[in-house]
Amino acid sequence: MKEFKIFVNDKTGELARVTEALAAQAVNIKALASESGSPKAFLRVVTGDVATTEKALKNAGLPFELNEILDLELMDRPGELAKIARRLARQGVNVESIYILETKNGKTLIAMTVSDLARAREAVGG
Repeated sequence: MKEFKIFVNDKTGELARVTEALAAQAVNIKALASESGSPKAFLRVVTGDVATTEKALKNAGLPFELNEILDLELMDRPGELAKIARRLARQGVNVESIYILETKNGKTLIAMTVSDLARAREAVGG
């Protein structure tokens, strides 16, 4: 999986423009977050199909960055994410974005982008 950081204008209709471009190529969105209120608004999107997402965004003329994701399966109970966050902090790894992808059967699947993927994998034992 990868994260698409899609740069948009901070105005009405931008979410519709991005999601319509993805829908036109039958791209399913697994996670979505946004940030606005600054001159450089953006959406962070995780999908199930990197190649088709990339094609859809290029066809729509939407500028984006592609980022590697660290995905982890945690027990669905208090404190599990705190343990991971502390391990990353001890290794000097900054979490740039984080998503809950799924919660099922007592487990939570999370995905995050980090400042140093190799050090993050080492810190979490994967």
